[in-house]
Amino acid sequence: MHIKALIEFLQGLEQNNNRPWFIWNKPAYDVLREEFQALVGDVAGRVAKFDRALGPVDPKKAMFRIYRDTRFSKDRTPYKTHFSAALNDRAKRGLAPGYYFHIDYQGTLLAGGGIYRPEPALLNRIRRHIAAKPASLTRMLHEPRFARTYGGFSDEDALKRPPKGFAADIRHIEAIKLRHYFGMIEVDLKRRPPTDLAADLSRYFRDLLPLMTWLRGAVKEPQR
Repeated sequence: MHIKALIEFLQGLEQNNNRPWFIWNKPAYDVLREEFQALVGDVAGRVAKFDRALGPVDPKKAMFRIYRDTRFSKDRTPYKTHFSAALNDRAKRGLAPGYYFHIDYQGTLLAGGGIYRPEPALLNRIRRHIAAKPASLTRMLHEPRFARTYGGFSDEDALKRPPKGFAADIRHIEAIKLRHYFGMIEVDLKRRPPTDLAADLSRYFRDLLPLMTWLRGAVKEPQR
């Protein structure tokens, strides 16, 4: 993956987010998209070696479209200014954790994963799992690789008060207040140009495995 060329393309797109510019530069986009697809496939293959529970990943389907859905947005710009992909079992989309990464026009790599915006029933299942088995969350948060790389959950959009049905003084109440359960790191690729981005991403995802394993246990169907 030619990271410098990708960032330069995305910078141009950020400055000229319109259809004529994109059409004029589409040959460059097509090449970069092919390279990104190869990167996704490489990363997925590496992840499959340590995470057998991930399920099948089609690199082409794992990539997000660059075209924005502007139907319900005040921002009418037609294109995203980042390349992104999610590695998960598409048969369980929204019901199981996945890995995610993107590279934006500023040269920022976001990498991590978990479950983002789960449906209410799934979110409640995770919260009840925390309340019922707080020690399992404690162990996961103290896993050395996860703690060193991610430092815990992202607290984006957390509730200010405990959700209904949960006492304010129970163990891990701050985690129960979360609306999403994921870890994410940010890397400046311009300051730290990677020599092997697929290897770096594989390492970040390997460090995320404790969270993925814990989440799979939290969201699985209760046994009857």
